[in-house]
Amino acid sequence: MSLFLNSFKQTCCSSLKPRFIATISALPETHQMLQKTCRDFAEGELKPVAAKVDREHLYPKEQIKKMGELGLMAVACPEELGGTGLDYLAYAIAMEEISRGCASAGVIMSVNNSLYLGPLLQWGTAQQKDKFVRPFTDGDKVGCFALSEPGNGSDAGAASTTAKAEGSSFVINGAKSWITNGYESEAGILLATTDKSLKHKVYSLQLTWIFLYDEFFPV
Repeated sequence: MSLFLNSFKQTCCSSLKPRFIATISALPETHQMLQKTCRDFAEGELKPVAAKVDREHLYPKEQIKKMGELGLMAVACPEELGGTGLDYLAYAIAMEEISRGCASAGVIMSVNNSLYLGPLLQWGTAQQKDKFVRPFTDGDKVGCFALSEPGNGSDAGAASTTAKAEGSSFVINGAKSWITNGYESEAGILLATTDKSLKHKVYSLQLTWIFLYDEFFPV
């Protein structure tokens, strides 16, 4: 067995090509400035409160607002919608530095940027973007992404939340759990299915629906 492993390692290693490891100095000037800004903010504003935020289960509202003022709550969102208008490399750099200071703030930032704004920017109408994107770029408001359910976790195919068409509206019936930003959010994206029996086939048949909401109407 050891001879096989040694031979395997030699074969694999000999076929590998050296990887180029990027350094901060190799990044564009804009990205270097962003990295320094985020690192300074993380050191000065996030690290001092990170332990307390986690220990006491606090929402760092003041810090999130400041992150919004720095453009970090909508990094890759177009400027015409109130975002920073940078690329995903910039977003990755910002996420790394913010999470370095406070992982909780990093998750809040990630959900607003990726899980909430992302689908809206990709598929939202102009009217939806004006209502659900523009007010969520400066840290005053945050959005959430309602996928996980009790007993199903984040398995979208096993989701039991249903959407039933009634006239020009849908009635949503189900329960969501563990929704990051859920308590503090003022709008969200919710996943529901129109046919639970199809389970994981819903993707190919487009029967998993994405709903926007900013109010709850329990029935």
